[in-house]
Amino acid sequence: MKISVVTASYNSQATIGFTIQSFLEQDHPEKEMLVIDGASGDATLKIVESFGSDAIRVFSEKDKGVYDAMNKGFHLFEGDAVGFLNSDDTFHDSRVLGDIAAALQDADIAYGDLHMVTDHLSKRVARSWRGGTFNRHSFQLGWVPPHPTFYIRREVAQKVGDYDLSHVATADYDYMLRAMALNDFRVRYIPRVLVDFQIGGISTRGWRATLRGNLECLRSRREHLNAPIIDPAFFLRFARRIFQIRRSGL
Repeated sequence: MKISVVTASYNSQATIGFTIQSFLEQDHPEKEMLVIDGASGDATLKIVESFGSDAIRVFSEKDKGVYDAMNKGFHLFEGDAVGFLNSDDTFHDSRVLGDIAAALQDADIAYGDLHMVTDHLSKRVARSWRGGTFNRHSFQLGWVPPHPTFYIRREVAQKVGDYDLSHVATADYDYMLRAMALNDFRVRYIPRVLVDFQIGGISTRGWRATLRGNLECLRSRREHLNAPIIDPAFFLRFARRIFQIRRSGL
């Protein structure tokens, strides 16, 4: 099974080298990486090209943000399955894509656990996000899988469609909700850490960003799951984040 990894980048020279190195170190042989760049003005593209790998394809042009870049990846990937690795994140170890491919042999969607780290040199863990198992009511209870660990077969991508760009900060949440809660795809949880996510992105910038994201997630549930004006998940998502911090030992 060929796994496609889509990495959206924009002025990512400080971190994208770690991202690419972690991809190239994957022991799963059937793989490709698509770097979808938003016309970076720094050394991002030079760093990508410096690896000289035939497994990496690069596309660079102006876009409308990270989710627009991810949609481009949906239309360009050549593998049997696809997932997204941020340009400031890394795979946790060299066995990740192999474990994902194994899980997708008898599943349509696979995901795992995630570490939120302060940087990729120290790998100091600030939060630990355990994906846990999925059921039909999980999203109503404030649950969501870690998007950087989320991989889907080509058939899922074709049926679910693109990311909804009207969701500025949480189009990934909306996409996973549509894929999992509105369909009968076979879902597999991989009970181990798959990705090291560097803190500092759009989803980890303080309580205002968290509130804005929760409101967008509520809009998804109201649109697709007939949620009321305010539902339990709105509050449970806050509680789950607090639980992640406490589990990390901080």
